[in-house]
Amino acid sequence: MKFINKSWILIPGLVLATASCTDLDTQPEGGNSTSDQKQEIAEAIPERVAADLSGMYFSIGKQYCVYGEDNPRDDDFGYPAACLSLDLNGADMVSDASGYNWFSVASEYADRIYNYANPNMRWAMIYNQIKMANDIIATIPEDNTDKTLNYYKAQAIATRAFDYLTLVQQYQFTYKGNESKPAVPIVTDKVEGDLLNNPRASVQEVYDLIMDDLNTAIPLLEGYNRKSKNEIDQNVAYGLRARANLVMQNWAAAYEDATNALGGYTPYSRDEVSKPGFVDSNDHNWMWALILTPTNMPDAYPSWPSVISSFSGDSYSCGVGCYKMINTLLYTKIPDTDVRKGWWVDEKLDSPNLKNVSWRGYDGQPIGPLVVPDVKMAYLPYTNVKFGAYQGILGNNINAGDWCMMRAEEMILIQAEAKAMSGDLGGGKRILEDFVKNYRDPSYTSKATSATGFQDEVWMQRRVELWGEGFALFDILRLQKNVVRFNNRVESNFPDGFKFNLAANNGWLLMRIPRNEINANNGISESDNNNEGTLPQSGEGAGLTDGVVD
Repeated sequence: MKFINKSWILIPGLVLATASCTDLDTQPEGGNSTSDQKQEIAEAIPERVAADLSGMYFSIGKQYCVYGEDNPRDDDFGYPAACLSLDLNGADMVSDASGYNWFSVASEYADRIYNYANPNMRWAMIYNQIKMANDIIATIPEDNTDKTLNYYKAQAIATRAFDYLTLVQQYQFTYKGNESKPAVPIVTDKVEGDLLNNPRASVQEVYDLIMDDLNTAIPLLEGYNRKSKNEIDQNVAYGLRARANLVMQNWAAAYEDATNALGGYTPYSRDEVSKPGFVDSNDHNWMWALILTPTNMPDAYPSWPSVISSFSGDSYSCGVGCYKMINTLLYTKIPDTDVRKGWWVDEKLDSPNLKNVSWRGYDGQPIGPLVVPDVKMAYLPYTNVKFGAYQGILGNNINAGDWCMMRAEEMILIQAEAKAMSGDLGGGKRILEDFVKNYRDPSYTSKATSATGFQDEVWMQRRVELWGEGFALFDILRLQKNVVRFNNRVESNFPDGFKFNLAANNGWLLMRIPRNEINANNGISESDNNNEGTLPQSGEGAGLTDGVVD
């Protein structure tokens, strides 16, 4: 087995190898072509446009996504790696502080240091996809009447909206009240201005682009029947706009978009979430996914199952015990009647979700305490067993598995929050109670007496339901909440080095624009970066609360 100690992960020099991949290299190829030439290209080789579209989708899920095979890193596996970082930035995902942990920088917030690899990858991956989207958009003339090509164009436009929504939420505080503050540079298919002198656009300008893109894409996607869930269809585009409207506090619009996005999708049943899963895009509640197979994930270690799944027979998580766990503060708030409590083992390393499953080759033996030499260490208390293994074979040494980008449950939670915040508290409570009672916890009843109190209840449900899927930091920033990893209510299981709290207005919560971008873009200097706050230290922020785990 290949296990590499990660104690060197914080060496700044390691991120200098790929400057060419990380600047705003997003000018569309063929930008000087005439409209007639573009039309000829689009009509002559639509297969090429389709291939470019597939490449655009594939780009954020492939191994060695940013640094490439010549500079391999086991944390360089695209958007799932970014999701893992975003959750480790939050309060609910715990990992060990060993040298084998590739993502320790996210847990300790060292990923705000602008010349480290992790923030560089999170920036470059998204801007590289923006370039691909821009190239596709520029290839298809604005006056094109071919429906298929407009479907392709709409997908690229919606993808660009997703990309900017992913970026803007990391580089500036939430939309409301921060509209005029600097966010990220904008590059579109319209070649305007100097791309080497492109300053940070305002939060308002970025959200204007996001909404314009989605408003354009949604009608163009009418009637589109996709071939695979890795593609964006109209439901997904509605879901993306629901996310954006939620952040912007356009409550009625967020509710309507989430309702349109659902379009017949239904949540996982209690039975379906009573065993390890969340690895198959064919599941009926998955709306959008990265399709990750052994073919496009040939190396075991740069993959999400290697670092978050507790069932891989060839991984960092199991092989060296580098498990991802739930914070005890949140775990103790989950009722025993809630089926989701079984997504983590208890202090005795047991979970009802493990009763009828076995590790490959060890039929009938309890999985939690099981030790397989050189393959699996015993679980730690509160280790997650939410994410299963490829083809449902626990102990499988194939580190493949699809990554969920959007599912029905998220849309239902958006519906509930948006309905209540738009003035219909009773309607929001009915939506939330219907979901939780029927699909997760039959004893659940909302106790909220105000819209803001109910918003906290929805946040609690989001923290449990979407754990490990990349929403933690986005919700913290959107709701302007403190990051609370320890308090006096219950003993926290965060390692000392990661045991601190952060205030909602702490500037260290914001990502820094990478040094490579500053070096390449004359429109951004070091003084233009997010420079407030300092690296948190163990024990800082004692006494901060968040309204949920207090």
